Amino acid sequence: MARHTFFSYHYKPDVWRAWNVRNSWVVKPETRKSVGFFDSSVFEASRKESADALKRFLRQGLEGTSVTCVLAGAETHLRRWVRYEIARSIVKGNGLLTVFIHGVRNRDGKLSRRGPDPLASMGVYKADGKIFLCEKIGDVWRKYEDYTLAIPPNVLWFAAPTSNSVVTLSSHCLAYDFAQQNGRQNIGGWIEIAAGLAGR
Repeated sequence: MARHTFFSYHYKPDVWRAWNVRNSWVVKPETRKSVGFFDSSVFEASRKESADALKRFLRQGLEGTSVTCVLAGAETHLRRWVRYEIARSIVKGNGLLTVFIHGVRNRDGKLSRRGPDPLASMGVYKADGKIFLCEKIGDVWRKYEDYTLAIPPNVLWFAAPTSNSVVTLSSHCLAYDFAQQNGRQNIGGWIEIAAGLAGR
């Protein structure tokens, strides 16, 4: 079945790489379209909105999706709106995966450097009997400020944390290298695995 997938990425340096990855499925043989994905990325929208308006817009972009694919470049893990898209994906129950795209050439034919997995900079923890999101700022874990409500345990598709020790999202999600692992051929399968892990 076709999979509705949200693509999260650092816009300015990686939009060309993201465009190539997102559109790689169009070269697939006709017989493989049934396991493809539809692109529901919305980050190309106006960045002139207020923070609240942009959050609302990104939430709307995630509607109808079942998987969020984080396209990781050199500094994607530091981007506020990528973190917000990840956070809202957790709240929504989407499957999550990271695809490193530093090995994809930009419009000038240049490669980038591999950055950290953005899902390793986001996590969950338990406090006062409730589960909350947190983010890594430098070397310190802090409560996630762009979504401060508790997360119902039944929303999580992985084992809920049992203490205030941070459980990184990357410890439950798979990561791939688009260039090194033949992403053009395999990304549809990676997305299906992420959907399956989340029961979507």
